Amino acid sequence: MGTDPPTRLNSDPHHLLKSWIAAILWLIVIAIESSTLLSAHHTGRILYPVLHFLFGMNWERFEYWHFYIRKGGHVFGYGLLSILLFRAWRDTLPVPGNASWTFRWTAIAVLGTALVASLDEWHQSYLPSRTGRWQDVVLDSCAGIAAQVLVWLWIVSTSRRRLTA
Repeated sequence: MGTDPPTRLNSDPHHLLKSWIAAILWLIVIAIESSTLLSAHHTGRILYPVLHFLFGMNWERFEYWHFYIRKGGHVFGYGLLSILLFRAWRDTLPVPGNASWTFRWTAIAVLGTALVASLDEWHQSYLPSRTGRWQDVVLDSCAGIAAQVLVWLWIVSTSRRRLTA
């Protein structure tokens, strides 16, 4: 009638595969980070000597910064996961026209990020050297939302530049 059939931004099946491989590889990184290997005790043994050498940081000050470095890792890791999931779903689920952003892709990416964060913390609650905290699920989910806002701003910005060029 008057509507275009759903189309993908890139019809190359290798592009779709690459999008999902990137997301899956990042999920593997998160799974490794969720293990005992990267508990606070183990990362502290690595980071403290480095920060002590570079900045002369004592243990009490290091414990303060160690907390924020680890939470910064959550924000970065789950923000990146959200972006990779957005990209993978955008390449998987076609829409009419040639849209580069839809709420559907964003919502699925945020929900996927929250699901992974929940499973990650649930898994950590069974490890003696880790703690599963609902606060980390909230932090990780907020990082996913913030990443989607950045994706939207990026797409709007690049669309405007293309229109004025």
